[in-house]
Amino acid sequence: MSAPPLQAAPARGETQGKGEGLPMRRPAESLHGTRQGSTRDRIGPVAVVQLGARMHYAVPRMLAAQGELARLYTDITGVQGWPRLLGHLPHRLLPGAVRRLGGRVPGDIDPRLLTSFPGFGLALALRRLAARTPERETAAALWGGRMLARRVTAQGFGDAAGLYAFSGESLDVLKAARAAGLWTVVEQIIAPRGIVERLIAEEEARFPDWQAPAAANRLAAQFAAQEIAEWGAADLVICGSAFVRDAVIATGGDAARTIVVPYGVDQRYALPPRPPHGGPLRVLTVGGIGLRKGSPYVREAARQLKGRMTFRMVGPCPLTPAARQALARDVELVGAVPRSEIQRHYAWADVFLLPSICEGSATATYEALAAGLPVVTTPNAGSVVRDGRDGSIVPIRDVDAIVAALLNLAGNPRLRHEMAREAGMRAAEHDLAQYGERLRSALVQARALHAGRPASREPP
Repeated sequence: MSAPPLQAAPARGETQGKGEGLPMRRPAESLHGTRQGSTRDRIGPVAVVQLGARMHYAVPRMLAAQGELARLYTDITGVQGWPRLLGHLPHRLLPGAVRRLGGRVPGDIDPRLLTSFPGFGLALALRRLAARTPERETAAALWGGRMLARRVTAQGFGDAAGLYAFSGESLDVLKAARAAGLWTVVEQIIAPRGIVERLIAEEEARFPDWQAPAAANRLAAQFAAQEIAEWGAADLVICGSAFVRDAVIATGGDAARTIVVPYGVDQRYALPPRPPHGGPLRVLTVGGIGLRKGSPYVREAARQLKGRMTFRMVGPCPLTPAARQALARDVELVGAVPRSEIQRHYAWADVFLLPSICEGSATATYEALAAGLPVVTTPNAGSVVRDGRDGSIVPIRDVDAIVAALLNLAGNPRLRHEMAREAGMRAAEHDLAQYGERLRSALVQARALHAGRPASREPP
């Protein structure tokens, strides 16, 4: 008999938009953390396995702060092995990719609890750099997950009681951990591959001139099947948003073992209230520019509102020359900027717009809330925005709804001020400390679920 679905009391006043293109179901609410200290809530040391520096190593750093990190296993960092030398070289002489490798520093983690494999990490980085097609990118991801799992299992899990890993790269290590008796968690970082592929294919059909045509990806089905197998090997699947959770369940995931844990935002993004500037409404979009982010709908809204509002997009712009030229007629394109410079763009804006087609839980929406910006976004962005409170949730692909939401904010300064205030309060409810509490609460439930599941017979 399967366990009942995991539920948690919602935050006061919390609502979440329904992801589109998925079966109707009640959105899962966020988990609220339990206080550390009681014997009943101990989760034991947790091993974290991850490729790259996802969210600046947020999960292992939180576990380390609670004294519950057994070990972080990763591909390459700037603090172990030969990559340490990169910090002693002039940055201006290093290629950008090499600088980024040297910048992977898992702060707040005792180096004795860190195991990296820099030779493997370099090989994976080179494979990714050489991947010029979606199929080769997928091949590199699948290879990286297999090779990291091989190295981790060769070392063993030490005194770890549980394992935390990430989707698309973790099947082998999840199986090995279950065989060793550990409870297991996989974080589904975006909607399942099959849903991502379908939504993007629909956008490519709508906007064939926006991006270079993607070659067929014969490995997409293999990657999608691996994600599904990961859900089966994990005691618990953690999703950053109700959109992702609903997508997992629609793809065959077990609703009883799939929950939502929203992310957190660094309160350093918080900004003081903006003084009135007297000009047209300033609309900001941050993130990669492309079909998945809903960029064509930003352009169309900007075209319709030209002269009444100013639109700015900050982020890399891998569009065709024709699409880029057309976008630049209606939108200020800033390009990619260092993280240290992003705050001045939030300070410039009156409103944040992100009409995403498919996300996990878009980090930029958390940052915008912290900056005190009303957010206009879609259910598929996976945000914690509350429709009518700190922003507007509009359907995907609905330019008329985007325009109406922006005009409502432009014509109602009092509403804009109130939404800005609510945005800051909403961000404070989702700071890093509360993310840590929610995450830890989920791990307590993962341990409980593990105790009620049959032992794995998978070989290590």
